[in-house]
Amino acid sequence: MIDRIVVHPGGAHKDDFLACALLVAEYGVSILRREPTEDDLGDPRVAVVDVGLEWDEGKMNFDHHQFPRDAEPMCALSLVLKHLGIYDEALKFCDWLEVAEWMDTRGPVDTAAWLGVDREAMGKLNSPIDITLLRRFAARVEHVQGEPLYEVMKMIGEDLLGYVRGMKDRLEYLSGVVQFWEMEGGKKALFLPRTETLPDEPSMGLGRYVEEVGLEEEVVAMVYPDRRGVGYGMSRFNDDKRMEYTRVEGEEDVHFAHKKGFVAKTSAVGEVRLRELIEMAWQG
Repeated sequence: MIDRIVVHPGGAHKDDFLACALLVAEYGVSILRREPTEDDLGDPRVAVVDVGLEWDEGKMNFDHHQFPRDAEPMCALSLVLKHLGIYDEALKFCDWLEVAEWMDTRGPVDTAAWLGVDREAMGKLNSPIDITLLRRFAARVEHVQGEPLYEVMKMIGEDLLGYVRGMKDRLEYLSGVVQFWEMEGGKKALFLPRTETLPDEPSMGLGRYVEEVGLEEEVVAMVYPDRRGVGYGMSRFNDDKRMEYTRVEGEEDVHFAHKKGFVAKTSAVGEVRLRELIEMAWQG
């Protein structure tokens, strides 16, 4: 258990902000923005983040700046995720994490080259949300419970922890209920039947599950319970435009088909009829 977080003063980055947000969500302690003392580095009740030149989970020290120049990209956020036991899952479920690691350890030029995009593209991905949160985080020497930014950080940390831990449980659940339907042309549709344990968003994690079982090249469609009714939703997988749901918009049991063709809703509940609709939408 820790009683405070110490993070470096000066400019803030997504790496140290998110690392602190996770620790705030997990432990609910204050954040001090200052250089750590030797006592801080030696006290396991003090989490030292992104400063101190030491990674030692036993002493709650999470810095990466001492790693060799050619080391695998690994930032303070990565080290905190490892401490929480969810790094591998976060790397799998959070597409932005590896990019954040590269940005913090390699910089925008090398990251852009790694991504295969122009350097200018990196700046275009910035948001006023990022800029304001990081600037406000850097502006104060202490952040405590009850203050707006602290509470926002706590929410971000809670949502990230909830997402990663929840996605792991969700994939385990899906493995026991999901079916894959064979389609014309050797393709597949993922089907999630309606069960008593459906989450508020039934389609959550379906794309991740397809990747988990290695069927990204075969699955083109997904069918799942409609959270707003008794029927089912039908959508493309990976926006495969060979699935064109405007082809079924005239069917009596289809009450919605998006004009761009990527999703439709039906009151049908029988598997035979759902398969018919999927085959009708397939134009491969």
